[in-house]
Amino acid sequence: MNSVRRSLAYTIGESYLANVLQVISIFFLARWLTPAETGVWAIASVFAAIASNFRDFGVAEYLIQEKDLTNEKLRAALAVNIVASWLMAVCLLLASSAIGEFYREPGVASVMRIQACNFLLIPFGAVTYAYFRRNLDYRPFFWASILSNIATFTISLSLAWNGFGYMSLAWSSLAGVLVTVVVAIVARPPELPRLPSFKGWRDVLHSGKHLTGIYVFGQIGKSAPELIIGRTLGVAPVGFFSRANGLGELFNRTVLRAALPVCLPYFAQEVRKGQDIRDGYLKAVSYLTAIGWPAFLFLSAMAYPTVRILYGSQWIASVPLAQILCVVAAVEVTYYLAKEVLIAQGDAHHANYLQVVSQVARIAGLLAAIPFGLIGACWGLLAAAVVGAVFSHKILYERIGLNLSQLFRTCKPSFMITLISTAPSFLWVAFGRVDEYNFVLVMAAASLSFGLAWFCSLKYFRHPLWQEIRNLCLRARGKHSV
Repeated sequence: MNSVRRSLAYTIGESYLANVLQVISIFFLARWLTPAETGVWAIASVFAAIASNFRDFGVAEYLIQEKDLTNEKLRAALAVNIVASWLMAVCLLLASSAIGEFYREPGVASVMRIQACNFLLIPFGAVTYAYFRRNLDYRPFFWASILSNIATFTISLSLAWNGFGYMSLAWSSLAGVLVTVVVAIVARPPELPRLPSFKGWRDVLHSGKHLTGIYVFGQIGKSAPELIIGRTLGVAPVGFFSRANGLGELFNRTVLRAALPVCLPYFAQEVRKGQDIRDGYLKAVSYLTAIGWPAFLFLSAMAYPTVRILYGSQWIASVPLAQILCVVAAVEVTYYLAKEVLIAQGDAHHANYLQVVSQVARIAGLLAAIPFGLIGACWGLLAAAVVGAVFSHKILYERIGLNLSQLFRTCKPSFMITLISTAPSFLWVAFGRVDEYNFVLVMAAASLSFGLAWFCSLKYFRHPLWQEIRNLCLRARGKHSV
């Protein structure tokens, strides 16, 4: 368990430091780039993200959960990753012009051509980082992410200030990938083979065909709003949706994306030891809901001051969208780790099935509600999130024996913590006034009351997360928990 805590310390520390740079970057870019320019970047990024899932081809997950990992399998994984990545680079280049014409925006094609270059570089670091994840060694991730984010931050702001528009984001992403690969090469462990080989590639492909489907379907569902809104409503509405969705992404980058890389190796280790994976899942859910539910609902209540402070007055149209999307994120966080549990025990088939059903529901909800505009699209996503949660529980009940009563007992303290910590914010919204003249003061007061209520309720309900925080403080003071 100490290795898990140490890994989480690295990933959470990296996420917080990266998030600081991200927030500063967003603060300026939201004022220097128009909604249309932001929409161009968001649409192009969707296709790069989908290609990225094909590019990985489940190689990282294969290396993490493989029980007997040999040099032959590592070299085969490297070979498969190189072929898949370079193939995706070619596909992005060839498809860029047609996609730009489809969205009636040539800038989409220009961004995609730069993003294609990323795929030529990524394979030379991907297998190395997967190997580190398998061994729960997240120190190289920490330095790679920090240096990459500094490069991305510096270049994006410099180019945006000089009028490069959406291309500033494209060039900065390429710089970030280049830094990440350089760190992987420098930190590469000596026992890791250097050269690829196609011997044993069938084992990698057999695992990858299911794992790739899991992440491709997930990415398609996640990207569906930008794709559908961009075609039906235009690139500027995509920009407003992207900014609204960005509030929830701030939490995702800080907490969920810090926990996710650690959870899969942790679950896989529990399976290899013969432990009951259900206990590990419930413990992870208790932590995530104790943080996620309060954070998302607080952001929903304080959407206006958050958008006004972070993005500026030109993005106020994003406020009602953000309020709904934060509730969507709160619903999704309960089963956020469902596919990781299934993958960890080698059940990629059902993890794939879960993703297909969840994302089909997401796309159906969008298509049914998009005639009602951006607000309708957000309500469609909320309906789809509820359907996805119900189906996720059904699969987990069948595959790991997770009962609804067990989940309720685990999440009850999180529910009470959420109720208490967010009550002041919702009371202010219901009976107070938030406008252009007091939004900074309201945000400061709401944040202070939220933080104090959250910490006090964690302690009062004796949530396991409180003990982790207490232990962390004791270690920082040079003591040991009892």
